[in-house]
Amino acid sequence: VSQLTEADLNGRWVDVRRKLLWAGGLRDLSGARPGEGYTGHSFNDWNHVDLTCMNDGSSDNQNDGRVKGIAVGNFLGEGIRTASLPELGPGGSWSTCALGCNQDPPQDVAHLQFKARVAFKLVWVPNEKFDTFVLVDDGGDLLARGTPSDGPGGLPPLRERVQNYRIMEGSKYSRAADAIAGESN
Repeated sequence: VSQLTEADLNGRWVDVRRKLLWAGGLRDLSGARPGEGYTGHSFNDWNHVDLTCMNDGSSDNQNDGRVKGIAVGNFLGEGIRTASLPELGPGGSWSTCALGCNQDPPQDVAHLQFKARVAFKLVWVPNEKFDTFVLVDDGGDLLARGTPSDGPGGLPPLRERVQNYRIMEGSKYSRAADAIAGESN
């Protein structure tokens, strides 16, 4: 993420999303089948916004029921291997579900299923149009921000952006988004 420029984060959403995938070690496989490396949902809905890197021994981990709201099993290993950039080494990356991240400690897929920290998390800023996002690390600290140039019409649906903020609200992950929203008031 540190290599992404202001232009990278403020371009058209489709290009910004591809840069986020690349920064996290993932290919843009929007045409693949779910379970076979499909990444079209990554950063495009309210939930699949946690870029999680994992070691080779944990990419086949399954949800044993501790991640509430996520299917028991939730086998992602083959898709992770398919979508991950192999030149970055064994293990891989995935855009995991953020659901449960508002608890302390976080009770989401990254932390419970993969026993990993979030490399970065996308949170939509609760401004009037929810048209700006922040990228925060596992401690909730701001890494970067962007406002895609194609405006709300080119972004994921408003209901997805609003729900994304709602699952973060009140947690360490919403602090940077809240601060930016406060700047515009």
